[in-house]
Amino acid sequence: MNVTEVLQFVDQLVFERTGKHLDDVQRAVVEGSWEGETYSEIGKKNHFHKNHASDVGGDLWQLLSEALGEDIKKTNFRSTFERLQLTSSPIIIHTNSNHSKQNNNHTFNFCVPTLNQSNNNPENNLNTKSVYQDLTVAPKLIKFYHRESELKTLVHGIFNPNTRLISVLGLSGIGKTTLVKKFVDLNLPQFEVIIWKSLKFPKSLDGLVNDLLNVCEEEHKETIDDKLKQLFDILTDKKCLIILDDVQNIFLPGQFSGQYQTEYQHYQNFFTMITEVEHQSHLILISQEQCPEMECLDEELYPIKCLELSGLSDVNILKNTGLNDEDSWSKLIDLYEGNPMYLKDVAILIKDIFDGNVADFLAENSSTGILPVCGDKILPVCGDKILPVCGDKILPVVTNKTRSRLNQLFNRLSPIEQQLALELSKIDQPVSRENLREKLDLSSMDLINGLQSLQHRYLVTKIKGDKIGFKLSPVFREYVRNCCQD
Repeated sequence: MNVTEVLQFVDQLVFERTGKHLDDVQRAVVEGSWEGETYSEIGKKNHFHKNHASDVGGDLWQLLSEALGEDIKKTNFRSTFERLQLTSSPIIIHTNSNHSKQNNNHTFNFCVPTLNQSNNNPENNLNTKSVYQDLTVAPKLIKFYHRESELKTLVHGIFNPNTRLISVLGLSGIGKTTLVKKFVDLNLPQFEVIIWKSLKFPKSLDGLVNDLLNVCEEEHKETIDDKLKQLFDILTDKKCLIILDDVQNIFLPGQFSGQYQTEYQHYQNFFTMITEVEHQSHLILISQEQCPEMECLDEELYPIKCLELSGLSDVNILKNTGLNDEDSWSKLIDLYEGNPMYLKDVAILIKDIFDGNVADFLAENSSTGILPVCGDKILPVCGDKILPVCGDKILPVVTNKTRSRLNQLFNRLSPIEQQLALELSKIDQPVSRENLREKLDLSSMDLINGLQSLQHRYLVTKIKGDKIGFKLSPVFREYVRNCCQD
């Protein structure tokens, strides 16, 4: 029996008794007590006072004692639970497929952890409850690598009753969807309604709300205002989790990041309502770029949390890819920013051209022709293409698949962002605002807004030093340097 199973059980038991799920403080007390931490340690780690942790714990132990017929205290919590027998109780789950105009509802049993006393007293079993679920377009999770800290951040955000909107952000292929799906797989029993929708081919807000109501078997009202009221009644009455993936597709291409297309402008009001209206549910937005509704200056005061993903450093990403020279895998991962999608593409290239030999790929530096300047370095070229060496520094090769994806991304940029990307691609070192202002015919406002927009797309990193500098993502820099000069 592990702490995840204990949290699931305690949450379900508390819900059966109180009609409410565990809040963030209660979850911290359960988790910390299971790990043998003091109230002082629990409070310090989770940023609340030890007296508050003690008060919450006292109420929780009393509730568990009454429910299980055991004298449960913090000191015997773990030993008592380990002595109890773990069984399963069925939950009725209604799944909804929207492939046709008719609702195709299927009912099946999903087992979640419950506890039985050794005397098999039926009063100790939890009641069966209905869960409405639509995970039709949610991806199947195959691998999950070393995102435990990000997963914990997501768990604490979702189970904080004051957090109603969470954005999971980062470059394409970095693992945003995988992280959220892992969270869903681990926490299915915690929600009465779970809906996953993709905005790859977005619908109007009216169409989306219709789909959400269909899952809950609600007949729609006529107007969008009435439908939203229906939906928020459900979000208030039930513990719901709604995931919207590929949110960047409702934003305008060719403009600064996070600006809504006219036909999807109502989504902005919907996201704002999610944060402002009191309810017990949560919305996760997965996106390659930020919009203003995803930003929050103080997560302690506002019901918004932003989780930005960076690359992975785990060499296990390259296991079972057919690559050799395992000692060189870390260099390859660093070269491609730990982005699983980039690494998958380049692994295929290395297998095709270098027979899987990573060291040979990294050592590739033969060149002919004129040597152009890269900053204060000399770049070798082959024909009109720059090869992956700048001095003694290896630069990433942009594969055809990655180039196709980055073409789409570059075409989404505003003209100002494209100018900045072209200028930043000319040098490997961070470039200051003053330097950029000297080289580009841009107003101060356009320069600042352009740099911010590129950061909100996770293509530019701000580097702190004697002066603040800005640097393109390495793979994107090589793409711009090789493919966008015209």
